[in-house]
Order: sequence, then C-alpha cells, then structure tokens
Amino acid sequence: MEIEKKSTRDGLGDSLLELGENPDIVVLSADLTESVRVDKFAKKFPNRFIQTGIAEQNMASIAAGLSLCNKIPFITSHAAFSPSRNWDQIRVSICMSGENGANVKIASTHSGFSNAPDGQTAEALEDIALMRVLPKMTVISPIDYYQTIKAVSEAVKYKGPVYIRLSKTDTECITSEKDDFQIGKTYVLRKGSAITVLCTGVITAEVLKAMEMLDKDIELIACPTIKPLDAETILKSISKTGKVLTVEEHQLSGGFGSAVLEMLNEHKVPMTITRLGVNDAFGVSGSYEDLLQKFCLDSKSIAEKIKAL
Repeated sequence: MEIEKKSTRDGLGDSLLELGENPDIVVLSADLTESVRVDKFAKKFPNRFIQTGIAEQNMASIAAGLSLCNKIPFITSHAAFSPSRNWDQIRVSICMSGENGANVKIASTHSGFSNAPDGQTAEALEDIALMRVLPKMTVISPIDYYQTIKAVSEAVKYKGPVYIRLSKTDTECITSEKDDFQIGKTYVLRKGSAITVLCTGVITAEVLKAMEMLDKDIELIACPTIKPLDAETILKSISKTGKVLTVEEHQLSGGFGSAVLEMLNEHKVPMTITRLGVNDAFGVSGSYEDLLQKFCLDSKSIAEKIKAL
C-alpha cells in the first residue's frame, strides 16, 4: 500500500479555501500566491485577498490594521521572508497591539530545509526562535497535511497572534481527517518507557521511520504546539523514562529543544536531555533528502542517536 504524501503548505491552501466562507477572513500575499498555495482562495474570494507585492513589512502592518476592523487576516509568505524581514512590524504592530495582541495569523511556508535547492538564504532555520521569543505569540508547527488543516481552523478561532510554520516538501501523512487537534496539546504517537522522543513539524515522519529500525521501548510524542508547550504530558512521560531526545528541523539555539529544556529546568526535573537539530550552521544547496543526511536529521541518523542513548 502506497503511503499518502502531501505538503503542509497544501494543507494551508486547502484549509483557507474551505474556511473562506467566513466573511471575516482576509488573506494577504507578498508576491508568492501560488507558492504558498493561496491562489485558489484569491480566485474564489478576490474581494478578501490582498496582493501586497514584495513588501512583507507592509503586509504585516496592513494585517494589523485589518484586525482592528474585526477581520481575521492571514499573512502568507516563505519563512525566510516572514518573519525574517518583517519581525519588527510583527513585534510592534501585531504583538504590542491591545491586551492580547492583534488577531493576525502568520502562515509561513518553505521552512527548515524544504527549500533546499535554493540554498542557505532561502532555508529558514531560525524562525521558531524569532517567534517564540515574542510575548503573546502562539507558535505551531504541524506534523503533516491533515494536522495543518486542523491547525489553521483552530487558529481562526483563537484570539491573538499565531505563527504557523509550514513546509514545501511532500511528507508522509501521519494523522487523518478524523484525528483531533488542539492548540497547546501534544500527541503520543508511540508508548514506551526507556526514552522520551519529542519532535515537532514534518521531521516527525523521519523520526517514525527511525523507530521502525529499532526494537526499543521508546515513547514518541509529537509537539505541534511549541508555544505554549504541553508541559503536563511531557513531564508525565519523562517521569517514566528519565531520558529525553528532541528532534527539530531548526537551529538548536532558541528552537523547540531549547523550549523543552527551559520548561524542564523550570520544573527542576532530573533527567538527561539530548537535542538534535542544526548546530550553529547555515544550510547549503541540495535536495531535501541530502540536507537531512548532511545535518544528521535523516531516519538512519536519528535511529543511531536513539540507539546510542
């Protein structure tokens, strides 16, 4: 049986098209309409689609204004451009607006190594750190296509700024249309007691492949919400295992693993933690698979790390 593969950017486009019947939703693009998969929304709802051109800073400011008019704006671009180029506008105009921040949703595709052929400037490996440091910002990194559809829908209901980190690459569908998604919740994909493996985003598919290579008692928890973390579920798992491995397609500094480490330190949990990610380096040009291998984030490398621990 062939495994279904779809990209999370496609999940964004399909979800917004379905949610577009809500007259309050407005979608903005910075000259990447088809690339971020909002072209169908633009065609069906042209009066609620704004093409700002290559002006990510203006796009964020326009969205902040729309939110003050009780609209639910989605600003869409590649993660290398948003939040990288418009972080000041996100910080000031969106996060500092009102008690809970402006009700703007920031959906950014081509994150991690998924834009690998375009080289290091196009590979967003710092965006989690940029966004989770902002007060009032919620940070979500869905693990597959179907979870993205649910995450976008939940973001519409959520009051306040939300960052949704998405990928260009087609990856295996781990969840289904029937699976639940809640902001702030983790999901136990495999139960075990020897080690807790925590992952976020589409790299989860590689982690699952790694586990299939091992005859080990491993607990795998997917963490699509990076901020706020589901501390209760994570702490419950670690109380059994005492060992933690975090896996992310992002810089180790300030990323998902750092968020987990900070939370464990706050709770004064005695444990051993190892973080897998990009260690203080930029990407290079190549295929997505080549870069995962180079930075030891492919299934074989992950399996070797789990075995060593």
